[in-house]
Amino acid sequence: MTHTTVTNAPAPRKRLSRKRYSKFGKTLISVATTLFLLVVLTFVIGRLMPIDPVTAVVGPDADRATYLKVQQELGLDQPILQQFGIFLSRLFQGDFGTTLLTGRPVMDDIARVFPATIELATVAIFLGAGIGIPLGVYAAVNRGRFADHAVRLVALLGHSTPIFWIGMMGLMLFYANLGWVGGSGRVDIYYEGLTPDITGFLLIDALLEGDMDVFWSAVSHIILPASVLAYASIAYISRITRSFMLEQLNQEYIIAARAKGVSARGVIWRHAFKNIRVQLVTIVALSYGGLLEGAVLVETVFGWPGFGQYLTNALVIGDMNVVVACTLIIGCLFIALNLISDLLYKFLDPRIK
Repeated sequence: MTHTTVTNAPAPRKRLSRKRYSKFGKTLISVATTLFLLVVLTFVIGRLMPIDPVTAVVGPDADRATYLKVQQELGLDQPILQQFGIFLSRLFQGDFGTTLLTGRPVMDDIARVFPATIELATVAIFLGAGIGIPLGVYAAVNRGRFADHAVRLVALLGHSTPIFWIGMMGLMLFYANLGWVGGSGRVDIYYEGLTPDITGFLLIDALLEGDMDVFWSAVSHIILPASVLAYASIAYISRITRSFMLEQLNQEYIIAARAKGVSARGVIWRHAFKNIRVQLVTIVALSYGGLLEGAVLVETVFGWPGFGQYLTNALVIGDMNVVVACTLIIGCLFIALNLISDLLYKFLDPRIK
């Protein structure tokens, strides 16, 4: 008589659930580790910069007693590990100290200027991706022809031309000579302060309030700096898109699709482009982070009251509270964009688990 041994194997659904929890746990640990290392890096930057934070607060002419008193208030008279502990405790409370520029809390100032940079970078990334991706596809389809060489030349110029020079030439041509766009700032001076600050994004606030004059003034002011900022992004995205498309167009499934009589448009967009969408998500996300980080020169040229100009002014006067806070925020943005990219993968390609 034979006996059948029954093993209680875990159900496939339970195994899948465990894998999901395991992946979530690994992602959480990875993000936490990255954030901690970023915090350590910003702390080290704040201590290694050749700027005395105490002198930046009290000035070079302060007496010794005042210097020591401020040093003690800032916790800089403690051992380095205790200083890091103080830094962490303040960080968890969202306290980066006050700024030398305005005397206000750093996070209050950043909350005031950051929406302007997000607005500028968002318009720029829509231009960059909306123009760069079709250009890259067009160049790949016309490989070796005039159109391909033209797109590659645009990409080369975008990488090699200084962005501040493009900005100044744009102002001279389109603002000073032709008068097609607005000048410096986010809006004409006689419209400043007319629209209530609801979201911090002037274009959205003007539409919500129905202030169309303010809206169109804001559009005329943002279009040139956003275009200048987008140019480097267009160059990068078009070059990468071309490379991805060339790789796909040489695959066997493309040859098979053409042999079955699929139209050229279908081969390009329904087959080849569909398989590079996931890769492009990462490219666009990183480009967006780069625009947020690299808006310093554009904001300086166009007098744009945003995050980049605020950080530049802080660096000039040695305001380390602002420098450390901005460095940490930029790092967190890149981490967040990477996580968002991972989430978008599942929507664009259901095969990714």
